[in-house]
Amino acid sequence: MCGGEFYHLQFFIFLFFSYAVSSKIEPFYKGGKVQISNDEQYIFCTCGSRVNILEISTGKIVHCVEHMLVTASRALLLKQWDWRRASCTRSWRAIHTVPVASMTFDSSSTLLATGGCDGTIKLWDVVKQYCTHNLKGSSGVVHLVQFHPDISRLQLFSSSLDCGIRMWDLRSSQCVCVLQSHYSSVTSLSFSADGGTMVSSGRDKICTVWDLNTRQAKRTVPIYEAVEGVVLLPKDEDLSQLGVKSKDWHFITAGSKGILRVWHASTARCVYTQKAPSTLGSATGEAEEQDDNPFGLTHLFYLPASHRVATVTAEHNILLYQLPGLTTQQQFVGYSDEVLDVKFLGKNDSHIVVATNSSQLKVFELLTNSCQILFGHTDTVLTLDVFKKGLLFASCAKDRSVRVWQMDSDSGQVCCVAQGTSHTNAVGSISCSRMKASFVATGSQDCTVKVWDLPPDLSSEDICQLTPRTTEKAHDKDVNSVAVSPNDKLLASGSQDRTARLWSLAVDGNISLLGVFRGHRRGIWSVCFSPVDQVLATSSADGTTKLWSLQDFSCLKTFEGHDASVLKCIFVSRGTQLLTRQQELSNLLHEKKYLKALGLAISLDQPHTALTVIKAIRSGEDRCELLEKTLLKLRVDQKESLLRFCVVWNTNARNCLDAQAVLQVLLTHMPPEELLQYQGARTHLEGLIPYTERHMQRIGRLLQASMFLNYMWQKMRKWPPAS
Repeated sequence: MCGGEFYHLQFFIFLFFSYAVSSKIEPFYKGGKVQISNDEQYIFCTCGSRVNILEISTGKIVHCVEHMLVTASRALLLKQWDWRRASCTRSWRAIHTVPVASMTFDSSSTLLATGGCDGTIKLWDVVKQYCTHNLKGSSGVVHLVQFHPDISRLQLFSSSLDCGIRMWDLRSSQCVCVLQSHYSSVTSLSFSADGGTMVSSGRDKICTVWDLNTRQAKRTVPIYEAVEGVVLLPKDEDLSQLGVKSKDWHFITAGSKGILRVWHASTARCVYTQKAPSTLGSATGEAEEQDDNPFGLTHLFYLPASHRVATVTAEHNILLYQLPGLTTQQQFVGYSDEVLDVKFLGKNDSHIVVATNSSQLKVFELLTNSCQILFGHTDTVLTLDVFKKGLLFASCAKDRSVRVWQMDSDSGQVCCVAQGTSHTNAVGSISCSRMKASFVATGSQDCTVKVWDLPPDLSSEDICQLTPRTTEKAHDKDVNSVAVSPNDKLLASGSQDRTARLWSLAVDGNISLLGVFRGHRRGIWSVCFSPVDQVLATSSADGTTKLWSLQDFSCLKTFEGHDASVLKCIFVSRGTQLLTRQQELSNLLHEKKYLKALGLAISLDQPHTALTVIKAIRSGEDRCELLEKTLLKLRVDQKESLLRFCVVWNTNARNCLDAQAVLQVLLTHMPPEELLQYQGARTHLEGLIPYTERHMQRIGRLLQASMFLNYMWQKMRKWPPAS
C-alpha cells in the first residue's frame, strides 16, 4: 500500500457469522494532560474535546466525559464531574479573565488551585464553590501549580514565564520566596515523604534539589536532556537493581531522550540508565534536540500504592513500570495514526499485530488491550502476514527490508528473529508459506518478487540474516500485492501495471511464470487465493473485484458497486464469501462532502490527508467561498489542529499557497485574543513567519523576472522587422 491509501483509525474484530463488532481498539489519548486516580486504578486523559477514563487492569475506556474530576473550559467555566456517571454535578465561573492554563487538587481533594494565562492563581473551595485566595505576582502564563503534600504546611508552589518557582503561604496569601535556578520552563516538582526536600525539573536540561526548610538549592544536577518529569524515589525501599546503594536521595528523570534514568542527588551522578530499543538509540541521537521528538517522554508519575512508575510518550503511549527493577508491566497506545494492516496472532487468536503509519509494530493483547511496541524497522511498516501456527509472522517496510518475528508461547513476548535487506525500493507486500514456516514471498516498488527461505531453527538469540532464494522481475510497475496458495505451490502477484500474474514455486527454488490475468482498467491493489476452489480474487483501483480461473486465466466474475479504489479482498466463511474494503476518504471527496472529509483527516491527525482535502476544495469553482464556508464550520479543536498543519504545509513551497489560503480564512474571521488561546498558537505563529517571509521574497523575485520578461516582449514587438 505504497500509494497513500489508508484504513479508518479503528480496528474492528468481526464475528464472521453475524458480522457484529466483538471488540474495538480505538484512540483514547491524543496529547495533553494525563492524570492517574488516587487508587491507581484509572487513567484520565484528554482526547480532542473529551476526557477518557481508562481502566488500567482491562485497558478499556470505562467512561467518557464529553465537552471536555474538575475541568476548565475556554468559556471560563469550571465544571465538577461525577465521572462514574459522566454527569456534571456543578459548574461555576472561573473569575479568570483568560483561559486556565494549569490546575491541581490538594491531597484532601477539597481545595483546587487554578493558574491562569493572566498571571494570577486562584484557590477554590470545591465543596462550597467559592474562591478562597487570589494570588497575584506571577509574570505571564502560570503553567504549573502544585500543593505541598503536607496539608498542615498550607503551601502552594507555582511557576510561570520567568522560570522561577514561587512558594506561597496560604495563611497570609503572600509569596514568601522565589526559588531561582532554572532559566527555562519548569516542568515538574516532586516532594520527599517528609516534605523537607523537593526536586524540580526543567527544559533547561537540569534538575535542582531544594531544601524547603532553608529555601536554598542543595544541588544542581545536569541531566543533558530537556526534562519533562521527575520523581523522588523512597528511601525505605530496596532499589539496588537501579544502582541505588545508599539511603541518600535518588530521583528518576524522563525527557527528550525517551528513556528513564536514576540520579544520585548528592553526587549528581547517573546510577542507572534504562536500556533503549536498538532503533530508538540512534534515532534519539538525531532528534533529542528537537521539541517534537517522537521518542520523548512528556509525563512521569510515581504510584506509591502499587510501587510503580508511569510514563507518557510523545507518541501518545502510556507505559507502566514495576519497581524495583523498572520492568515493563503494561503499555497502552493512546493513538495509532493510520492503520495500514492488522493480523491475528498467538494461541487462539489471543493477540493482534498492527502496522500503523510508523516504523514500529504494535502487538495488542485482546484481553487487556496492553500493547508491545516492536522496534526494528527504520521506516514505515507497510504490511505483514502470519504463519499457520500463529506464533511467527513477517513484516515489510519502506526501509526496503523484510523481518520475521516470533512470539513466545508462554510469556507472549515478541522478538525479531530474522531479517533480509536486498530489495532496492520500498517493500509493499508480503506473504508467508501456508503449509509450514519455510519461506516468505515479497513484492516491491522495484518491480521484483523475491522468495526468502527461512532456516529450520529460529530460536537463536542472534537475528538471522536472510538471503533471497530467487528474484524475479515480475512486473513493469510497482508490485502492490503477493499471495501464496494454500498448498505452497503457487504464487500470485498484483501490480500497478493493471495485471496479475501466476507463478509456479518449484522445489528447486526457482519461480516460473504460468500466466497473466488481464482485464482491470487500473492498478491492482490485492490478490487472494480461494481456500477451497481453483480461483484467484483481485481488487483494483478501478473500483471492481474480479474472480479468475487458475486453469485458463479467464475472468469468471466481476463484482461492481464500489465507487473508489478497492484496497483489499479476502475470502471468509470457509471460502464461500468474499469481503472487500474501499477507501472512505475517496468516497467523501467524490461526493464533495468536504467538511466530513476534512474532519476525518483531522481526527486521524494526518496533515498530508488534510492537505489533499484542502487542494480538492481549492480546485473547484468558487473555491474561496467554499473554503471559507468549510473552515468556519469546524470545531475549535479542529481549527487548532488545522493551524498546526498549516505550519507544516508552509515549510514547502509547493504547499505554501494552500497553507496561506487557510491562514487567510482563520486570521480574517478570528479575533487575535481567541487565536492566542489555542494550544501552542504563539509557537505556531512564530514558526509561520520565517517561511512566509521566504515565500514572499521568492514571489517577489518571480514578479521581477516576469516584469523583465514582459519588458523584453514589449521591446521585441516594437523592434522593426528585418528588410
